[in-house]
Amino acid sequence: MKYRLATACFAIGSMLAPFAVQAEDTNRDQDRANPTAFVKDSAITTKIKSKLAAENLASVKDIHVDTDQNGVVWMSGTVKSQSEADQALTIARQTEGVKSVRNHMKVQG
Repeated sequence: MKYRLATACFAIGSMLAPFAVQAEDTNRDQDRANPTAFVKDSAITTKIKSKLAAENLASVKDIHVDTDQNGVVWMSGTVKSQSEADQALTIARQTEGVKSVRNHMKVQG
């Protein structure tokens, strides 16, 4: 009985998985049609993540960074303190190529 239930759940999940991926925010990846914009956005994101890692922030693994085609950086995830969030935002704002930063980080601590 448990085997049947597990198999049924797996089968249903496998069928629905492609729809869940499509339901995600597709605007985030629209610029991949333009390789130049995507490389620029990836470069900005990588610079920010590298700077965050260099600062040895305790929450660096929980901070997500995305950059859109206009140089707008979106930061989300959880941090241990408001000072960590402020430090991460300052690093992002001071990174070359960043036009603005949107903060969606939550303090958990």
